[in-house]
Amino acid sequence: MTAGTWEYEGYDPADERLREALCTLGNGRFATRGALPECAADDVHYPGTYAAGCYNRLTSVVAGRRVENEDMVNLPNWLPLRFRRPGGAWLTPDTAPVLAHRQSVNLDAGLLERVTGYRLDTGQELSVRQLRLVHMADPYLAALRTEFTIAGSPAELEVEAALDGAVTNSGVQRYSGLEGRHLTHVHTGTADPGTVWLRCRTRTSDIRIAMAARLTAPEPALDAHEPARAVQRVTLSLVPGRTVTVDKTIALHTSHDPAISDPLQAAVDRVSAAPGFDELLAPHRTAWDQLWRRAEIDVPGEAGAILRLHLFHVLQTLSPHTAELDVGVPARGLHGEAYRGHVFWDELFVLPYLNLHFPEVSRALLHHRHRRLDRARAAARAVGRRGALYPWQSGSDGREETQRLHLNPRSGRWLPDHSHLQHHVGSAIAYNVWQYCEASGDAEFRHTKGAEMLVQIARFWADSATWDAHLGRHRIRGVVGPDEYHDAYPGAERPGLDDNAYTNVTAAWVLARALEVLRDLPAPRRRELVERAELGPAEPDRWEEVSRTLHVPFHDGIISQFEGYGDLAELDWRDYRKRYDDIRRLDRILEAEGDSVNRYKASKQADVLMLGYLFSPGELHGLFGRLGHRLDEEIWARTVDHYLARTSHGSTLSGLVHGWILARARRGEAWSFFQEALRGDVADLQGGTTGEGIHLGAMAGTLDLVQRGLTGLETRQGALWLDPVPLPELSSYGFSLQYQGHWGVRVRLESGRLEIAVPSSGGPPIDVRLPDRTVCVGPGETSRLLLADGPA
Repeated sequence: MTAGTWEYEGYDPADERLREALCTLGNGRFATRGALPECAADDVHYPGTYAAGCYNRLTSVVAGRRVENEDMVNLPNWLPLRFRRPGGAWLTPDTAPVLAHRQSVNLDAGLLERVTGYRLDTGQELSVRQLRLVHMADPYLAALRTEFTIAGSPAELEVEAALDGAVTNSGVQRYSGLEGRHLTHVHTGTADPGTVWLRCRTRTSDIRIAMAARLTAPEPALDAHEPARAVQRVTLSLVPGRTVTVDKTIALHTSHDPAISDPLQAAVDRVSAAPGFDELLAPHRTAWDQLWRRAEIDVPGEAGAILRLHLFHVLQTLSPHTAELDVGVPARGLHGEAYRGHVFWDELFVLPYLNLHFPEVSRALLHHRHRRLDRARAAARAVGRRGALYPWQSGSDGREETQRLHLNPRSGRWLPDHSHLQHHVGSAIAYNVWQYCEASGDAEFRHTKGAEMLVQIARFWADSATWDAHLGRHRIRGVVGPDEYHDAYPGAERPGLDDNAYTNVTAAWVLARALEVLRDLPAPRRRELVERAELGPAEPDRWEEVSRTLHVPFHDGIISQFEGYGDLAELDWRDYRKRYDDIRRLDRILEAEGDSVNRYKASKQADVLMLGYLFSPGELHGLFGRLGHRLDEEIWARTVDHYLARTSHGSTLSGLVHGWILARARRGEAWSFFQEALRGDVADLQGGTTGEGIHLGAMAGTLDLVQRGLTGLETRQGALWLDPVPLPELSSYGFSLQYQGHWGVRVRLESGRLEIAVPSSGGPPIDVRLPDRTVCVGPGETSRLLLADGPA
């Protein structure tokens, strides 16, 4: 493993799903898992190809109930390329002797290489080397080069290449009882000699999908179409020491593509015009070079290598090609079928990174949310509220896609799922709107779509707040916070909790920001927005009042996760750690025992502590002050200690947030959590979940931990604010960023020194503000500053 290569040596069926996910190749429009082309989907292998925004809705019967789910569709498999001795069995690592096996991803070039040595039953040794790319310059193309070399004596080899439309969504075991046949009307045919095609459509969303494949080999390929499979076959004559190459180039189009008429004709035309593999490689490498320059990060050692892998997968899911699409942030990337490809709040952990490198992608992702604003307003009306209620899970059109039942694999029981009560997703969207505008300086978006979303989300929070005369405070009842373990009070008949601290504080922040936007809008635009939103004259006054009076519960001198949290029982953490190897999913363990985590002071992931992730210490203290509470360093430190001791880290986001918090609150422990966040997917710490798709928010969050967390970087009031935290285990690092029209601004910290370099341009200088001084760095200038080390 190096910073530029991610490599696996040897063949281990138990690791294959993990490797497939981490060796996925994509371009922001579609991605294909790193499965071996000669292997079909089974208990070991799962080839999958997914296009951003390609969903389909099916109904299943679960526990006697009809349940509707919308899934990101597993598209026809373009990978199949298998081989055998004439009349023999097809060779795979599971059925033939493997002499050696290596699989590696060249991160710099976006290339997957595999080399496998097979021993044939006739005594020869067959070496198979493959190079695969999903084209980053032309986002409709992918290619597979296969090189065969025989050792011992000459041999004939039959090769079969195919496009397979007989695929299902079956990549997640716990969904196995759900309907997964999303494709229908599968047809195949031949376009030209050497070129075949496959077309189909999704069953309910009626998305037309077309693939065309061109096979280039020393001998002409013969077509041998089968039901739902476009097949090409060729027989190769192998001579010892002489490598024979077979290239497979494919084009993928759907009816969701921009400027599309007939996806099939578009796919055939594109693959026919595509150059050979070597010629395809050059612009693909150039496109990756450009991405790496814009997203440059320089961190030494193993941490740097993993961060580069994380960045690689972020760029493959959300590249500049994504900016041309109407899609959101799939929580598990385009890497698998976990969470059904749905969009959650994970963009909260992704957009802050993208804002400073690919603002056009951030803007497009926020446009996706704005296009679904009317649906969110309808959802609010359905529960008797004004404003916008965005869904906890969404897919194609912005309706709530959160399942009503979920399976506990430990008990085998289907249980009610109340996570749709996580209304705080609206605050996450508002936060991303604000952060994007501050980082990019995009006044047009801030004044139009951004303002509209902020106003409607603020309106929802104001309308959700009810006055409690006894407390003299406004309250928000019946919600679920980021800690999904707690969804009801012990023994309660109805789900939901009152006054979740994270929900209420972020709601107060949204209300304050919406008021600020209204105040700063140009008068003509303010009038338009007020008219369009039918904003009553008394509404801003109510927002002001609610933003200062929302209830934040405390107990024992710390912030309570929700009202009544302090009355819950303490869990015997030592006993559960002793009895179970892994207690990350404590909720499943307790439910299988006939108990409920709702009874205990036990969290899945950061909830209250998320406030320290979103807001700098100064901003957080100001927020609590606005709400009439004192939040000093001592109260915050006690709060951190309390929840740190009572969190099972059942989410990959948990280590990330705790590492971020501890970098400032208790530096000595921050590194262990940072490492957990880094290793979450590469070591599959959640126990098999990475094979179902990577955790995109956690990957982007580790990048942002270096970019903003350790540097204290904020973009506000037209300046870059920096308050670096010295971390002994990471004393030297650097990155480049894009800030308000300045491309390639370089920031580097090393041995207590901060260096900021602004490339030459016609832009204005950048104001850089540190705790003890302000400097102005103009285009073409480099500023080197000596930092004062704070207390450990």
